[in-house]
Amino acid sequence: MRGRPALATMAVIGALALAGCGDSDPGSATAELSVDAAYIPQPVSDSMAAGFLTITNNGDAEDELTSVTSEAGDVTVHETVDGTMKEIDRLPIPAHGRLVFKSGGNHLMFEKLKQRPTQGQTLPVELHFAHSGPVTVDMPVKAATYRPTTEHTGH
Repeated sequence: MRGRPALATMAVIGALALAGCGDSDPGSATAELSVDAAYIPQPVSDSMAAGFLTITNNGDAEDELTSVTSEAGDVTVHETVDGTMKEIDRLPIPAHGRLVFKSGGNHLMFEKLKQRPTQGQTLPVELHFAHSGPVTVDMPVKAATYRPTTEHTGH
């Protein structure tokens, strides 16, 4: 009889341990991120530039853009609300949604550039996320007056 309480305790501990493994279930929701429409208008400044792109999430889970890095210089993420720009730490990317960076809206700000980007060059950047692995994007430098031909929508 003494062995049964120990066996029952082991069964409960085993069940709890298995329940804790639920997050590694292959069926659990994940973000599926892709990036397109990336570009940098040729800057007029030697040390600053803006960058635009669209991050699409085809997955079932939200993610967040937490930072952007580049060998070209410092990169910060800026949010524009009611015409006011401010640097922020993170922006959400909704499940089955998009995060859009566009002129007059959210954008990347390149500062302390090592050299002024010129039309025809590309600047590699690495996007970092709260849950997904980093994504490297080559951002082409376009004419200062360039505007994408497709309409960006989203937040």
